[in-house]
This record gives sequence, structure tokens and C-alpha cells, in this order.
Amino acid sequence: MAETRFSAESSGRLHWPGGSARCALGRGGVTPADAKTEGDGASPLGIWPLRQVFWRADRLPRPETALPTEALIPEAGWCDDPASPFYNLPVLLPFAMGHETLWRDDSVYDLIVVLGYNDAPVIPGKGSAIFLHLARPAYSPTEGCVACAQDDLLALLEIARPGDALEIVR
Repeated sequence: MAETRFSAESSGRLHWPGGSARCALGRGGVTPADAKTEGDGASPLGIWPLRQVFWRADRLPRPETALPTEALIPEAGWCDDPASPFYNLPVLLPFAMGHETLWRDDSVYDLIVVLGYNDAPVIPGKGSAIFLHLARPAYSPTEGCVACAQDDLLALLEIARPGDALEIVR
């Protein structure tokens, strides 16, 4: 069976088989993956596998999906420091080097799909923590991720299967 393709357009539309919704992309727009750098705020153009789903079990039930899932814990982080041997990998906090905190006060990371960007192999400085996650209320730009409403992400996850990917396009 062919993999399901999901797509996020730079115009701010997320598409999946049977659905479409508004989305937010990076504050730096979109950029070719080979031009992406850490901290540029751009979403990388290309096809990125849906690797894993994290969710806040204290705020949401486990999402219905065939993708691997893991409940977030308060110590969850993601290394974004190119000098670290753990660059673009999940880490436990406290963590001495640069990182993102995944357990946040806002709801943006209540539901996260890790995208397989810069992970096979990891190249320091080419960008980290590229996720599909929940949008802020006004769909303000992300730091390079793709973000949508909770109901839309849950609908996408219901049909997502291992081997599926999200394509970020112009």
C-alpha cells in the first residue's frame, strides 16, 4: 500500500486525504532543506516522515493513531545546540546545553508529531526540532515547524500510518 502524503503549503494550508485546514509555518517562510540553518525560523521544503507522536496526557487523551506514541513528561526537552552530541534528539531536563522545553505552559506542544527532518544522519547546524504541532490562537508563525488546530491534527493522526510523510511545499 502506498504511503499517505500529507502536505503543508507555504500559503498556510495543510492537506490530507479527505481534509484540509489552515496552518502556520515558519516566521522565516520556507527554504530549501540544503539551505536550512539552526535558528533561521524557516520551514524546510521537502518530504519528512512522521516519526513519533508526543502528547500531554494531563491535558489530552492518547491520540487515535497508528503512529508510535509517547506521553510527555515534565522533564521532556529537545536539544537544539549544534555543539552537543545530542543535537536534534530528545533529552531530559535539566540539560546543560541549548534545548527546547517540550512541557510548556501554553498548549502549543500538547500534541507534537516529530518530523524526520535532519535525523538520518543528523548534521549539526542544519536545523532541529521540526515538528507538526498545535497552532497558537492567531496562527502566528512558528520557529520552523508546521502548526494547526487541535481538531485538525487529531483528524490527520487518525489516518496516519507508519511510513507516512508530510511534504512542505511552496
